[in-house]
Amino acid sequence: MKRNSFLVALGYLFVAAVAASATNAQTTPRIQFEKYTLPNGLEVILHEDHSTPIVAVDTWYHVGSGDEQVGRTGFAHLFEHIMFMGSQHVPVGSFDQMLESAGANNNGSTTEDRTNYYETLPSNALPLALWLDSDRMGYLLPTMDLAKVNLQRDVVKNERRQRVDNVPYGRADEVILAALYPKSHPYSWPVIGSMADLSAASLTDVQNFFKTYYAPNNATLTIAGDFNSATVKKLVADYFGSIPRGPAIQRRTTVPAIAIPRDTFLVLEDRVQLPRLFYTWHSVKDLSKDDAALDILAQIVANDKNSRLYKKLVYELQVAQNVGAFQDGGRLDGKFQIDVTPKPGQKVADIDRLVQTEIANVINSGVTPRELKRAQNSYKAAFLNRLASVLGKAERLNYYNYIAGNPDFVQQDAARYERVTAADVQRVAKTYLGRPKIVLTVVPEGKKEMMLTASGGGR
Repeated sequence: MKRNSFLVALGYLFVAAVAASATNAQTTPRIQFEKYTLPNGLEVILHEDHSTPIVAVDTWYHVGSGDEQVGRTGFAHLFEHIMFMGSQHVPVGSFDQMLESAGANNNGSTTEDRTNYYETLPSNALPLALWLDSDRMGYLLPTMDLAKVNLQRDVVKNERRQRVDNVPYGRADEVILAALYPKSHPYSWPVIGSMADLSAASLTDVQNFFKTYYAPNNATLTIAGDFNSATVKKLVADYFGSIPRGPAIQRRTTVPAIAIPRDTFLVLEDRVQLPRLFYTWHSVKDLSKDDAALDILAQIVANDKNSRLYKKLVYELQVAQNVGAFQDGGRLDGKFQIDVTPKPGQKVADIDRLVQTEIANVINSGVTPRELKRAQNSYKAAFLNRLASVLGKAERLNYYNYIAGNPDFVQQDAARYERVTAADVQRVAKTYLGRPKIVLTVVPEGKKEMMLTASGGGR
């Protein structure tokens, strides 16, 4: 056997071993950690891992687009950019330069529920990362002038043009969110915000947002990797301990109940060659009772090339370019979505009948044991892969700390998927996909007649 062929075969054996291990949730390793809180309210989570001389610093600010107000959206994502623009002791441009000189990678991300900033770097450069993160937490405001805000405001606007306005089907999500949730719902607008809101934001608006949410008592600092706990605790105290506590935050814990009285059909004209159908149902929040079963349902219905809709529409009938499905549970609420892109010449009404038939089959006849186990194994493999790096472990600890209220939740999370039964999958399909939904057809400009309607119209 050639070396490359041997390695491929070895890879298949490894994947098979990972899949076989999925039958037992106890194979999921527990992430050892220590958690404590500084007097100013900053939560600190430490996970020592001396397997490689690498360390990850991952700071979660418990603020996302869902904490914004109607008419003032996009602030959380705007700060994802401003936080890299230097602070009182770090000149503009030096943040990245210092980290790159030390061999580090760094970035950030924003969701509806949180904003995070992270660095992965050689363990001997850990003091540098902590100093930089503490300086932008405690000393960003004195340097936040209108010129800096305007610069990053323009960057975000350009990002919106690149990722939303000028991308095929890019505006579909915000149309769906506005239809799925009432205007007062914190998930009813996109994370990136609107052009109008970004333009309207004053310097005082932006500064007040920072004062409210970017304080140590609204953040969790997680450090994972090759370090000595005693040394790191002293560094954290030295760098972060003097930053003053911010105002108390009244965090939203509930959202308005969602009731879609009937199927709602929408159309969006876009610069696209082919139409695309989006089916969206209101579902459940992250880690709630039916969240895992809905994840498994998405996997079985349309989440990979072995899924029902992919095999039927793409392989067998060859009437679709692609299909996908996902359960998207946030801290407060959730949605379930299926999307289908027909092949040229196919009618959306015909595609819709095939989709509805497959959904009805799951509701009426359930799923097979083989389908269930394959989906569970896929989730298990992805789950373990997220734990393979120190940054992945830091992210999991932060995620569980914020969403579950306890960093020590990795095994319980894995067990949720192991407990899902075929009856659970059939039940959630009937419960959620049996309800009224939002149906959006994105069509080429000037061809609204291609949209799917309640009568099944659309070409």
